[in-house]
Amino acid sequence: MNINYEYYRAFYYVGKYRNITKAAQALGSSQPNVTRAMKLLENALGCQLLLRSNKGIALTEKGELLYERVSAAFYQIQAAEEELSLDGKLIEGTIILGTTETALHLMLFRRLKEFKQENPKVRFKIYNYSTKDAIHELTRGAIDISVVTSPFHVNRNIKSKKLFDFRDVLICGSAYADLACTRRHLRELAGYPWVCLGKNTVTYDMTSDFFLRNGVVLKPDIEVATADLMVPMIQNNLGIGYVPEQLAQPELNAKNVFRVPVYEEMETRAVCALYDAKRGRRRCEKEFLEYLTTVDE
Repeated sequence: MNINYEYYRAFYYVGKYRNITKAAQALGSSQPNVTRAMKLLENALGCQLLLRSNKGIALTEKGELLYERVSAAFYQIQAAEEELSLDGKLIEGTIILGTTETALHLMLFRRLKEFKQENPKVRFKIYNYSTKDAIHELTRGAIDISVVTSPFHVNRNIKSKKLFDFRDVLICGSAYADLACTRRHLRELAGYPWVCLGKNTVTYDMTSDFFLRNGVVLKPDIEVATADLMVPMIQNNLGIGYVPEQLAQPELNAKNVFRVPVYEEMETRAVCALYDAKRGRRRCEKEFLEYLTTVDE
């Protein structure tokens, strides 16, 4: 199809704002011109993209599909224009980063701080996702780099760099401190209240599989949305649970929580940086990935 680029440009802003007037303002055009462009694009594609009502503009199912692709393409164009405008002497640009809460707290906060100190003109847009959602957003081109925790599955275009190994340990609060005295099998702890991440996370799936392999069904009493809530929940005796050892260590050292020894240990996991190999990477992205994989712990 040989469709005018300006039609897609107009559609991008209509999809972004879900409003013809705001799209026209962003384009420096008029409302009739934007409306006309949308009709011409729909005619050229042979399908309806917009649903118009008194409440405003909504996208049809095909409109949502097109917007997902067009928005990713526009981001890449804008990023290329931004990089071409640089003088080549300093590392500049904007990196859109998708990451999990666990990866942020285990290592990414510190490395972002150090990288920014060395490269002050690099800007970041950071979005917090589950591992599954971070990979999805990377695959559709909405973000540049995903920093997530294993396990995960990706297509062959997505490349992974391991950054950091960690292990989940079982901890409890003071009300269950007697559990720290004797090593037990996991099945002996099935009747205790459990705290874990929510069912839409890779961590929940991994923990549930680990329980099943050891003859136990995971039935959490409390599910939390983010990893940083796990230790406070357990410290306040709302249950026992598995937490990355590095996140629990400060409270273990302060004896606010206690490690529960069990015969069965979870497998070592990793924080990994993912990127789409089929897309060109800008200098700032390459430098950041290189920094993540070479900086000393």
